[in-house]
Amino acid sequence: MSGILYIISAPSGSGKSTLVTEIRKVVPDLEFSVSYTTRSKRGSEQNGREYYFISRAEFERMIGTDDFLEHADVFGNYYGTAQRFLHEAAKRGKDLLLDIDVQGEKQVKNRVPDSVSVFVLPPSRQVLELRLRRRSEAEGADSEAVIQRRLHEAAKEIENYPNYDYILVNDQLELSIDQLKAIVVGERLKRIGRPLAPEEQTIVDRARANLRENMRDKAESVLKTFQMSAAPQR
Repeated sequence: MSGILYIISAPSGSGKSTLVTEIRKVVPDLEFSVSYTTRSKRGSEQNGREYYFISRAEFERMIGTDDFLEHADVFGNYYGTAQRFLHEAAKRGKDLLLDIDVQGEKQVKNRVPDSVSVFVLPPSRQVLELRLRRRSEAEGADSEAVIQRRLHEAAKEIENYPNYDYILVNDQLELSIDQLKAIVVGERLKRIGRPLAPEEQTIVDRARANLRENMRDKAESVLKTFQMSAAPQR
């Protein structure tokens, strides 16, 4: 592959989709891979924009013909990334961004070890619950049981943060966009094979602040808010 493959993952409701939308506006030559899914459309979603919505039978046919770079069963629905997006981006000399879950990240890292993975965290369980409830009210999509299931699943997903290269806590949207941009551009700069100009080194240093080893304490602090909520009350 001639470009860089970026992976972004996050628990449902962490603001990942908004970050992906915004980063595509401010970073050139970054293509986005639209995933396939068997789940139903939500709200104003459109086929081919948020996802390619297909039947379970069609998805399983694609699994059988090895069409997917990665795929997973999440909440009873399939999600997957078609391999063709990598080949098409490579032909155009573009970088590719994948919006996938923790199961998919492991599969892609096995196939493309030099890919760059970013895990987006909510500031806390309380903030995530508020975001999920607001989304549910706006879309009329999720029941109380679904919200609680997503919070429980988020705790398990966050435990996978050590598998990622970068950690980003999405507290303030504009700051998070700037941090994600620094990561994407910084990885490009690290691979250009020449000494960096001072302003370029500043971008790389800004990205380095979000490396997993530099964000471990913050990630553990967020994870603890989920573990405390799950603990039995006295």
